[in-house]
Amino acid sequence: MSGAPDPASDAALVARVGRGDRAALRLLFMRHHARVFRFVMRQTGSETMADDIANEVFLEVWRQAPRFEGRSQVSTWLIGIARFKALSALRKRTESALEEGQAEAMADSADTPEVLAMKDDKASALRRFVDMLSEEHRVVVDLAYYHGKSVTEIGEILAVPVATVKTRMFYARKKLGEALQASGYDRGWP
Repeated sequence: MSGAPDPASDAALVARVGRGDRAALRLLFMRHHARVFRFVMRQTGSETMADDIANEVFLEVWRQAPRFEGRSQVSTWLIGIARFKALSALRKRTESALEEGQAEAMADSADTPEVLAMKDDKASALRRFVDMLSEEHRVVVDLAYYHGKSVTEIGEILAVPVATVKTRMFYARKKLGEALQASGYDRGWP
Protein backbone atom coordinates (compact mmCIF):
# COMPACT_ATOMS: atom_id res chain seq x y z
CA MET A 1 0.00 0.00 0.00
CA SER A 2 1.42 3.38 -0.92
CA GLY A 3 1.17 6.57 1.10
CA ALA A 4 -0.55 8.47 -1.74
CA PRO A 5 -4.10 9.63 -1.03
CA ASP A 6 -6.96 7.78 -2.70
CA PRO A 7 -7.70 9.73 -5.91
CA ALA A 8 -11.42 9.01 -5.43
CA SER A 9 -11.57 10.22 -1.80
CA ASP A 10 -13.75 13.22 -1.07
CA ALA A 11 -10.73 15.34 -0.11
CA ALA A 12 -8.95 14.43 -3.35
CA LEU A 13 -12.10 15.30 -5.30
CA VAL A 14 -12.31 18.71 -3.62
CA ALA A 15 -8.66 19.32 -4.53
CA ARG A 16 -9.48 18.42 -8.13
CA VAL A 17 -12.51 20.74 -8.08
CA GLY A 18 -10.19 23.46 -6.80
CA ARG A 19 -8.16 22.98 -9.97
CA GLY A 20 -11.27 23.35 -12.15
CA ASP A 21 -12.16 19.65 -12.64
CA ARG A 22 -15.90 19.56 -13.41
CA ALA A 23 -16.00 15.73 -13.41
CA ALA A 24 -14.80 15.77 -9.79
CA LEU A 25 -17.60 18.18 -8.88
CA ARG A 26 -20.14 15.90 -10.58
CA LEU A 27 -18.84 12.94 -8.57
CA LEU A 28 -19.04 14.91 -5.30
CA PHE A 29 -22.56 15.95 -6.27
CA MET A 30 -23.59 12.34 -6.91
CA ARG A 31 -22.10 11.19 -3.58
CA HIS A 32 -23.46 13.92 -1.34
CA HIS A 33 -26.49 15.59 -2.97
CA ALA A 34 -29.07 13.31 -1.32
CA ARG A 35 -27.58 13.83 2.15
CA VAL A 36 -27.39 17.61 1.69
CA PHE A 37 -30.94 17.69 0.28
CA ARG A 38 -32.33 15.69 3.25
CA PHE A 39 -30.56 17.97 5.74
CA VAL A 40 -31.90 21.14 4.09
CA MET A 41 -35.36 19.59 3.77
CA ARG A 42 -35.41 18.97 7.53
CA GLN A 43 -34.32 22.56 8.16
CA THR A 44 -36.72 24.28 5.75
CA GLY A 45 -39.67 21.89 5.39
CA SER A 46 -39.78 22.73 1.68
CA GLU A 47 -38.73 20.38 -1.12
CA THR A 48 -38.38 23.28 -3.55
CA MET A 49 -36.17 25.27 -1.19
CA ALA A 50 -34.17 22.15 -0.33
CA ASP A 51 -33.53 21.40 -3.98
CA ASP A 52 -32.50 24.98 -4.75
CA ILE A 53 -30.26 25.23 -1.69
CA ALA A 54 -28.64 21.84 -2.27
CA ASN A 55 -27.70 22.97 -5.76
CA GLU A 56 -26.37 26.26 -4.37
CA VAL A 57 -24.19 24.29 -1.96
CA PHE A 58 -22.38 22.65 -4.86
CA LEU A 59 -21.98 25.97 -6.65
CA GLU A 60 -20.37 27.20 -3.44
CA VAL A 61 -18.10 24.15 -3.43
CA TRP A 62 -16.99 25.11 -6.94
CA ARG A 63 -16.11 28.60 -5.69
CA GLN A 64 -14.60 27.62 -2.32
CA ALA A 65 -12.75 24.39 -3.21
CA PRO A 66 -9.37 26.11 -3.71
CA ARG A 67 -9.58 27.33 -0.10
CA PHE A 68 -10.69 24.01 1.47
CA GLU A 69 -8.02 23.13 4.02
CA GLY A 70 -9.19 19.63 4.96
CA ARG A 71 -9.56 20.39 8.67
CA SER A 72 -12.90 18.58 8.63
CA GLN A 73 -14.47 15.86 6.55
CA VAL A 74 -15.88 17.01 3.23
CA SER A 75 -19.37 15.88 4.28
CA THR A 76 -19.12 18.06 7.40
CA TRP A 77 -18.00 21.02 5.29
CA LEU A 78 -20.94 20.50 2.91
CA ILE A 79 -23.49 20.32 5.75
CA GLY A 80 -21.99 23.50 7.23
CA ILE A 81 -22.46 25.33 3.92
CA ALA A 82 -25.99 23.91 3.64
CA ARG A 83 -26.90 25.04 7.16
CA PHE A 84 -25.76 28.60 6.49
CA LYS A 85 -27.64 28.77 3.20
CA ALA A 86 -30.80 27.25 4.73
CA LEU A 87 -30.80 29.73 7.61
CA SER A 88 -30.33 32.63 5.17
CA ALA A 89 -33.16 31.39 2.96
CA LEU A 90 -35.49 30.92 5.93
CA ARG A 91 -34.75 34.44 7.13
CA LYS A 92 -35.58 35.86 3.69
CA ARG A 93 -38.73 33.73 3.38
CA THR A 94 -40.00 34.80 6.81
CA GLU A 95 -39.40 38.46 6.05
CA SER A 96 -41.18 38.31 2.70
CA ALA A 97 -44.11 36.28 4.07
CA LEU A 98 -44.68 38.77 6.84
CA GLU A 99 -44.42 41.66 4.43
CA GLU A 100 -47.09 40.16 2.20
CA GLY A 101 -49.47 39.73 5.16
CA GLN A 102 -49.87 36.00 4.80
CA ALA A 103 -49.63 35.33 8.54
CA GLU A 104 -53.33 36.06 9.05
CA ALA A 105 -54.33 33.42 6.49
CA MET A 106 -52.37 30.61 8.11
CA ALA A 107 -54.42 28.00 9.97
CA ASP A 108 -53.48 27.21 13.55
CA SER A 109 -52.52 23.55 13.55
CA ALA A 110 -51.00 23.46 17.01
CA ASP A 111 -51.98 20.35 18.92
CA THR A 112 -50.95 19.50 22.44
CA PRO A 113 -48.26 16.84 22.85
CA GLU A 114 -50.95 14.49 24.17
CA VAL A 115 -53.08 14.86 21.03
CA LEU A 116 -50.06 14.30 18.78
CA ALA A 117 -49.14 11.16 20.68
CA MET A 118 -52.68 9.79 20.27
CA LYS A 119 -52.58 10.43 16.52
CA ASP A 120 -49.15 8.98 15.79
CA ASP A 121 -46.92 6.15 16.93
CA LYS A 122 -43.91 6.80 19.15
CA ALA A 123 -41.48 7.51 16.28
CA SER A 124 -43.82 10.01 14.70
CA ALA A 125 -44.47 11.68 18.04
CA LEU A 126 -40.75 11.87 18.73
CA ARG A 127 -40.11 13.52 15.35
CA ARG A 128 -42.77 16.11 16.16
CA PHE A 129 -41.24 16.73 19.58
CA VAL A 130 -37.86 17.26 17.93
CA ASP A 131 -39.47 19.83 15.63
CA MET A 132 -40.81 21.71 18.68
CA LEU A 133 -37.35 22.09 20.23
CA SER A 134 -35.54 25.41 20.01
CA GLU A 135 -33.43 25.88 16.87
CA GLU A 136 -30.14 25.24 18.72
CA HIS A 137 -31.43 22.00 20.26
CA ARG A 138 -33.24 20.79 17.13
CA VAL A 139 -30.24 21.18 14.84
CA VAL A 140 -27.97 19.27 17.26
CA VAL A 141 -30.43 16.36 17.45
CA ASP A 142 -30.96 16.44 13.69
CA LEU A 143 -27.23 16.35 12.92
CA ALA A 144 -26.51 13.62 15.49
CA TYR A 145 -29.42 11.25 15.00
CA TYR A 146 -30.65 11.86 11.48
CA HIS A 147 -27.30 12.61 9.81
CA GLY A 148 -24.95 10.53 11.97
CA LYS A 149 -22.54 13.36 12.79
CA SER A 150 -20.19 13.11 15.75
CA VAL A 151 -20.07 15.71 18.53
CA THR A 152 -16.83 17.06 17.04
CA GLU A 153 -18.32 17.33 13.56
CA ILE A 154 -21.44 19.05 14.92
CA GLY A 155 -19.19 21.57 16.68
CA GLU A 156 -17.41 22.26 13.38
CA ILE A 157 -20.67 22.65 11.46
CA LEU A 158 -22.20 24.99 14.04
CA ALA A 159 -18.91 26.75 14.85
CA VAL A 160 -19.35 26.13 18.59
CA PRO A 161 -17.17 24.31 21.15
CA VAL A 162 -17.68 20.57 21.67
CA ALA A 163 -18.76 21.28 25.27
CA THR A 164 -21.58 23.48 23.94
CA VAL A 165 -22.73 20.68 21.62
CA LYS A 166 -22.77 18.25 24.55
CA THR A 167 -24.73 20.67 26.72
CA ARG A 168 -27.29 21.30 23.98
CA MET A 169 -27.63 17.55 23.40
CA PHE A 170 -28.16 16.95 27.14
CA TYR A 171 -30.96 19.52 27.36
CA ALA A 172 -32.53 18.39 24.09
CA ARG A 173 -32.69 14.79 25.34
CA LYS A 174 -34.12 15.95 28.64
CA LYS A 175 -36.86 17.98 26.93
CA LEU A 176 -37.67 15.11 24.57
CA GLY A 177 -37.86 12.68 27.48
CA GLU A 178 -40.20 14.99 29.37
CA ALA A 179 -42.43 15.45 26.32
CA LEU A 180 -42.64 11.69 25.70
CA GLN A 181 -43.38 11.00 29.37
CA ALA A 182 -46.09 13.68 29.43
CA SER A 183 -47.64 11.98 26.40
CA GLY A 184 -47.91 8.67 28.19
CA TYR A 185 -44.87 6.82 26.88
CA ASP A 186 -43.20 4.72 29.56
CA ARG A 187 -39.63 5.40 28.38
CA GLY A 188 -38.38 8.93 27.90
CA TRP A 189 -35.62 8.15 25.43
CA PRO A 190 -35.87 5.16 23.05
